[in-house]
Amino acid sequence: MKSIKTIIVLILVSVPALLTAQTKTSKTMKVAVWDTYVTKKDGTIMHFDIIAPSDMKDTAVIYNYGKAFLKSKGQEGQPLTAKECRFCHIETVKPNWQAAIEKSGYFIYEMENCN
Repeated sequence: MKSIKTIIVLILVSVPALLTAQTKTSKTMKVAVWDTYVTKKDGTIMHFDIIAPSDMKDTAVIYNYGKAFLKSKGQEGQPLTAKECRFCHIETVKPNWQAAIEKSGYFIYEMENCN
């Protein structure tokens, strides 16, 4: 009988903790999308989005993310300013973006002529 009472006590103590854990939701990251069009060295237009946490408001940081991407594509030195890169909208982070954002602070979504 003593073991049944122990099991009942464990259940009564554990169930509320389990229910609380199940109802907690992690805060979903919101990201800002910066629409970017850069003229490549060959004259074609490279189109990509810079995705960063929505609380990142410093445009110099955003532009530096884009410049790092341009360098990785052999396009260093190409202009990247407010003329080429503009805030577009806020959205919920996509799972494949989140790891890159957590690691580097940003994610680049390649759209046109990025190779």
